[in-house]
Amino acid sequence: MLTIDPKEIPGPKMHSYLLGAVVPRPIAFASTIDGHGSVNLSPFSFFNCFSGNPPVLVFSPSRRGRDNTTKHTYENVKDVPEVVINMVTYDMVQQSSLASCEFPKGVNEFIKAGFTAVPSQRVRPPRVGESPITFECSVKQVIELGANAGAGNLVICEVVLMHIREEVLDDHGRISPHKLNAVARMGGDYYLGMNVSNIFSVPKPNEKLGIGFDQLPLSVRNSKVFSGNDLGKLANIERLPGSGEIKAFKKEAIVREAIEKGETATHTLALDYLNTGRIEDAWKILLANNG
Repeated sequence: MLTIDPKEIPGPKMHSYLLGAVVPRPIAFASTIDGHGSVNLSPFSFFNCFSGNPPVLVFSPSRRGRDNTTKHTYENVKDVPEVVINMVTYDMVQQSSLASCEFPKGVNEFIKAGFTAVPSQRVRPPRVGESPITFECSVKQVIELGANAGAGNLVICEVVLMHIREEVLDDHGRISPHKLNAVARMGGDYYLGMNVSNIFSVPKPNEKLGIGFDQLPLSVRNSKVFSGNDLGKLANIERLPGSGEIKAFKKEAIVREAIEKGETATHTLALDYLNTGRIEDAWKILLANNG
């Protein structure tokens, strides 16, 4: 295990470790405007949603690591406390990267990167027409985290208007990750695309109380068949099947056969049930085997 004290390594190296470890990161494609009306557009991956009511987004245009200067986005929101945060999709990621070039102050990255500037309704900076989701925001506060190269500047933004292109909504009116096709930042030059095969669901436990790891039989907890994720599924069940359910399930031929072959066979069959979402059936065979 490599143990790192941030005060004992160069700042750029610590920065690199952070970017490689805290992944994936969403991208805030921020459009701002200065007091003279000049527009700036730049992507930032130190970004996330921090409140639902009021709706608050936070991103950080950090001080430049090479010369400790501040970025135009930071200077603009200090001058005009408004910003539009545009979400980045796979279809626009190369252009978004182009907008991150260190163009001189006053150069319009909408033009340089080939984006369409769409007038906003509540704030002065324009929206990115190619982005399917945009947030018009008022800047409530800017918190400077330090004066050294690489120090962040937290721009706390309250969403005053949100725009969602209907084509990224599912049949229930919710934003579909499959249709949005957003991208995220990894470390170095790497990005992450929302490949459909990599999208999976994990049931939220906030409406029930799982039994927990401590209630798993030791033979299950110590099994070489189950991974931590498998045990997590088993431990997240709200109640165990009753004796009547187990007795009926035990009559199935595949279950009897697995029990006769021994513990590894029953655990393997339980794993098959887990992988197909049949968590209660997985428990039934595990309890039938223990009984």
